[in-house]
Amino acid sequence: MTVYRKIKILQIILLLLITSILSGQNPEGDWYGTLNAGNQSLRLRFSVKVDTSGIYNSFPLDLTNVNPGWLKRPQEPKEPFGYSSENVKFYNSKDNITLSGTLTLPPGENAFPAVILITGSGPQNRDEEIMDHKPFLVLSDYLTKLGIAVLRFDDRGVGESEGDFTKATTMDFVSDVEAAYDYLNSRKEIKKDKIGLAGHSEGGIVASLVANSRKNCSFIVLLASPSVKGSEIILAQQELIARASGVPEEDIRDYRKLNEAIMDVIDREKDASLQEKVISEMIISASSGVVDEMTAQQYAKKFTNPWMQFYLRYDPSIALREVKIPILAIYGKKDLQVPSGINKDAFNKNVILNNREVLLIEFENINHLMQNAETGLPGEYSTIKETISPEVLKVIGEWITRQVVPTQ
Repeated sequence: MTVYRKIKILQIILLLLITSILSGQNPEGDWYGTLNAGNQSLRLRFSVKVDTSGIYNSFPLDLTNVNPGWLKRPQEPKEPFGYSSENVKFYNSKDNITLSGTLTLPPGENAFPAVILITGSGPQNRDEEIMDHKPFLVLSDYLTKLGIAVLRFDDRGVGESEGDFTKATTMDFVSDVEAAYDYLNSRKEIKKDKIGLAGHSEGGIVASLVANSRKNCSFIVLLASPSVKGSEIILAQQELIARASGVPEEDIRDYRKLNEAIMDVIDREKDASLQEKVISEMIISASSGVVDEMTAQQYAKKFTNPWMQFYLRYDPSIALREVKIPILAIYGKKDLQVPSGINKDAFNKNVILNNREVLLIEFENINHLMQNAETGLPGEYSTIKETISPEVLKVIGEWITRQVVPTQ
């Protein structure tokens, strides 16, 4: 393998692993914002493209004074909502932090069934805001108008929630959702035996664990949720995104081989400092010494932080097999981040045989954000006006309604 190709492989590894898993999104595409400068505000547009032709990335800046009105998301709800929306706070006594969120309640004096929305990987606010989309705002609005109360909240260390996101693992997020569940149980407006969970991506892992710890949980909805170990997801994700991005098959095979070796180190060696040393040496070797020691260590650290260590090793099927309440699982064939194929198959194998109240649906053109998509690439998310597929919303709403409305 030439030095040039080895450098390209390392660039692709960094791009696909770090951006799509740790941050929950790919940086490529158009990014918009407003710079407030005294009594003036400037609209900014950043066109970001990762350059894998060399060891460093370039980030071109494209500024315009034209208001990108087409970015308005047609599904985003506007006031008046027709229901009450209350800013709430609840306490996680295990970690001594207060979390902040929004509770939406349908009109009326009766107690309502409820669902807690659980965000995916990466620091997310209560709307799970990503690339100018607000999926949880759209979903909560849809469900509340069906007569279902919805609690959504900022991740720890995000928005108005306390805590340190950078030191948290999936199990910390479990304790946050348990605190949210207990809070809903304390509200007189909520039916205590009709509280469910809806998790997106990593949030589905959290939902399964909380469903098993809170025995009166009524149902769970899993949206693009992992059913296999994180190491398997990353390997499959990298391959699919690289192929959809036009990376040559020879390069795909080479960096998969390197990443399989890295995953093996993480499985075999439990000491993070030793992992970092070994992975750094592997990266330097793979680049024929072009990548220096400091840069290699920076790459390696991304594999050895607490969240990634847990994610790579954890097998979600263990908790899924224990769930005995109704489950709705939705996957999209164009999801390149939590690939439908391996996760759907694992779900079928581990869940359906142990739980008769399961509905699994795979949508043909749905991506990781539950949008109708062309390619499924993360860079496409921002270009799609739709925030959540209306078909997906309809399935979720009808299924939850069947769980919480008494059979006549």
